[in-house]
Amino acid sequence: MKTFKKLLLSSVMLASTAAVMAQGAKNIRINEVLTNNTASIVDEYGNRQAWIEVENTSFTTYNVRGMYFTTDRSVLDPQMSVPERIKRMSVIPSGDPRTQIGGHQHLIFYCNSNPAQGKLHLSLNIPISEPLWIGFYNGNATELIDSVSIPALAADQSYARHGNTWSVKKAENVTPGIENFIKTDETKDAKLKREDPYGVGITLLAMGIVFFCLTLLFVFFWIFGLIMRHLDTAKKVVNTQPIKTVTKTVEVTHDIAHATGNILQDGLEKKGIDKEVYIAVISMALKQYQDDVHDVESGVITIKSQRTGWSDEYSQMTHFHDPMQPQSHQAPRIPTAPELH
Repeated sequence: MKTFKKLLLSSVMLASTAAVMAQGAKNIRINEVLTNNTASIVDEYGNRQAWIEVENTSFTTYNVRGMYFTTDRSVLDPQMSVPERIKRMSVIPSGDPRTQIGGHQHLIFYCNSNPAQGKLHLSLNIPISEPLWIGFYNGNATELIDSVSIPALAADQSYARHGNTWSVKKAENVTPGIENFIKTDETKDAKLKREDPYGVGITLLAMGIVFFCLTLLFVFFWIFGLIMRHLDTAKKVVNTQPIKTVTKTVEVTHDIAHATGNILQDGLEKKGIDKEVYIAVISMALKQYQDDVHDVESGVITIKSQRTGWSDEYSQMTHFHDPMQPQSHQAPRIPTAPELH
């Protein structure tokens, strides 16, 4: 049962990955084609060759390595096997970072060339000044991503896409590597609507800004709370009695050292002063230190009980009678005058 669950999970993950890859591949499309290059761009070796420009219409980066170009319409036969179809195609090789196309970026491939000259050189056959069909396939050599039927073009003319329509561009208006149609009087709103007709890009940008601001606020208040907690802890430590005693000791010691240093400095400047003066000054300073620095009283009065005898009934009664004789109820006798003498 566990094995079945693992296989099912793996299948779902592979299907999801394939769906994401396929969706990314569909954002790549053929943007401009020039078949007869006599005055247009040159390759790394200074040669002028036919070229195909592709564009990434999304806002994310996608690598086109492993995808295929073809000019052979026979590959449209659904009964054709994949190996047979690959034989009639020209693959985009891997190993070149330029195949990693960023959002709304362009990449040019040179045709009728030798792949040994570079990763962007394809052996794709492009006839000069003849109508042709170009197909752009995914890495499985089965899914058609984009295609275009190109009319016969004069020298240095290109066939360019503008939205969902195509048109022939004159030699002076060919735009390899950039947008095909650029209007100088186009407003920012019109350009944004043209580049992002469904508002996906602006929505993602707005959400990204909001989440970024929320993250900054969270970090700020977290750091602020941490600092306040440390300040409260520091205040509690400073207000404790041992810290006060140590602080007072340090302050008095610093004052004594400062005063002693000044006196010694004066003594060095005024040579001949008796050493007893220094000893007396130091003694006074130490006396001041002993008087000022002492144990800090807690302010709590402790009363310990002690037996004093005042609560002893026996000792109190001996002052009035003898316990060994019976008591008399007669009134006390008042002494006479002779007895007083």
